[in-house]
Amino acid sequence: MASSPFEYWTKGTPMTPSVPIAGCPISASFGVLGRKWTILILRDMSMLNVQRFSDLLRGIPGLTPRMLSARLKELESEGIIKKIEGSDSPNAVRWSLTEKGWDALPILMSFFAFGSKWYAGRVFSDGRPREVREVYPQKNLRKSYVNLTVEPSQRERS
Repeated sequence: MASSPFEYWTKGTPMTPSVPIAGCPISASFGVLGRKWTILILRDMSMLNVQRFSDLLRGIPGLTPRMLSARLKELESEGIIKKIEGSDSPNAVRWSLTEKGWDALPILMSFFAFGSKWYAGRVFSDGRPREVREVYPQKNLRKSYVNLTVEPSQRERS
């Protein structure tokens, strides 16, 4: 089994699909996931297990209550998250990812891998680039990893 989906692709050559494509799947995905704040909301829900409106708002600087409310409604209508009403109080609303939402985790991990390799100075206090497996060594996450190899020369530069 290939260690990377791109193992047999050469940089600089076009990728040719084996089936006819009517619309761009990247554009379709980005239409939902590319909206401002959406990726950060999904990050907090998937990686930090944040479920409450107030906690999401507190964890994402610059996000307003109005915008968070709009994004949560959009993500719910897309089937990416679901609302869980509190049994003891109607005000105790939590949000959780659906299977579709969890399928975005490899996308988040791709962003994480890219930022950890190429923006290490902004990401890590020591400024040293890292691979995802160094930061998240948990075995159950390995299926979500995108391997962007950090070369020894990159580690030494930092």
